[in-house]
Amino acid sequence: MQYRGSHLRAAALAGLSVLALLAAGPAEAAKTSVTLGMRLEPPHLDPTAGAAAAIDEVVFINLFEGLTQVDKDGSVKPVLAESWTISDDGKTYIFKLRSGVKFHDGSDFNADDVKFSLERGKAADSANAQKAKFEQIEAVEVVSPTEVKVTLKQPVGDFLTFLGTGDAVMVAPETAAENKAKPVGTGPFRFGQWVQGDKVDLTRSPDYWGTPVKLEKATFKVIADNAAAFSAMMAGDVDGFPIFNAPENLPQFAADPRFAVVVGTTEGETILSTNNAREPFSNLKVRQAIAHAIDRKALIDGAMFGYGTPIGSHFAPHHPAYKDLTSTYPQDLEKAKALMAEAGLANGFKATLKLPPPTYARRGGEILASDLKKIGIELELIPLEWAQWLEQVFKGKDYDLTIVSHTEANDINIYARDDYYFNYSNPELKALMAKLDATSDPAARNELYGQAQEIIAKDAVNGYLFQLAKTGVWDAKLKGLWENAPVQANDLTGVYWED
Repeated sequence: MQYRGSHLRAAALAGLSVLALLAAGPAEAAKTSVTLGMRLEPPHLDPTAGAAAAIDEVVFINLFEGLTQVDKDGSVKPVLAESWTISDDGKTYIFKLRSGVKFHDGSDFNADDVKFSLERGKAADSANAQKAKFEQIEAVEVVSPTEVKVTLKQPVGDFLTFLGTGDAVMVAPETAAENKAKPVGTGPFRFGQWVQGDKVDLTRSPDYWGTPVKLEKATFKVIADNAAAFSAMMAGDVDGFPIFNAPENLPQFAADPRFAVVVGTTEGETILSTNNAREPFSNLKVRQAIAHAIDRKALIDGAMFGYGTPIGSHFAPHHPAYKDLTSTYPQDLEKAKALMAEAGLANGFKATLKLPPPTYARRGGEILASDLKKIGIELELIPLEWAQWLEQVFKGKDYDLTIVSHTEANDINIYARDDYYFNYSNPELKALMAKLDATSDPAARNELYGQAQEIIAKDAVNGYLFQLAKTGVWDAKLKGLWENAPVQANDLTGVYWED
């Protein structure tokens, strides 16, 4: 009986084990989709026809590709161009294109598409935010279906870097006009759907020329409200935010083992943009007074909870050419008041401060209004949606002051553009930028970058506030997202879920 009973007990236990396995179901497979939150919805989905960073953050690298690409460490790597040669005078580039590359509609990518894309960027009706960069191109010649010759008007030291940004991605003439709503690129993901006001879906491209991505689907979910963003993360409705706009919540995420908090750097110079053509901001003394009134530490602590690096000019602190010019106009309220008096404005004046949606702008605006009130400048705070800001401020130049982060890499050249929304013009700086464009030697370029920083800092063109930190938070099992942001991108090519 004892022997038979042992077998009965063993059989019963085995049966329970089988039932437990059946109840548990099959082993859970690694996820193949990701949902990422973002603060701002892109106004459209064509990175070659708009300045909004949100466009690139969805489609650049993922859906659209360029001849080159700025990688996560800031280096330039070949993409649709597998190699290139540069003439001794630095003016002629011959690109060897990859064979077998197709657009998502099934059409072939070839040299004709390169010629179309580059010439479209500099055309009279170009809507490209970096049209000035394309205008440096003298000619584009098709040598063969897989070879293109690009001739520049003069040497351009950062030409390969520029080609690796969202503004210079390759598009096809047959589909370019529809890219704002139905983008067609060559990347590892293709367009799924765009539910405006809610999300953009991308799906894995089965015909991608390169290494297939591990994710089958990626969703960019628009969550404008900080409290809603926090709730979505806690509930698991989204898998992460490459940039989480409520830094006050980061310690809570960091204390929760479900999440990874990753703080890196960006190219985002956060500035008090100033309309230099509008009185009284056309007066250097007024701009200097404003610069002396700003308390950068209080701004970073109050608006960003300590996440940010003070800057004194329009340049990223992590760049080797960076010069610390924060002491050019240290906070000095008495000096600021004296400058206001010298400008004939001892009694102050009223002005408007137009604020786009990001947290740094809305919170920062309140702090800056308090700073400037101490020297007699009364600011009316005007909150704008992103589309309104682009139309009124960036395009229309209808503003006194605004706060925005300029996230393009090495974009100090915008100060040499006559039609830029700062309305700033300085012949010395223009000459310096022309010299920089013609210089390839890294050490010489860094020296010129330093001189440019000093010029715009001295002129107090804008109020230079802080370098925006990349405050990311995502599921601890999600791997491969970028820590830093050398360009405007959420590169999903190396993203996967850890088992």
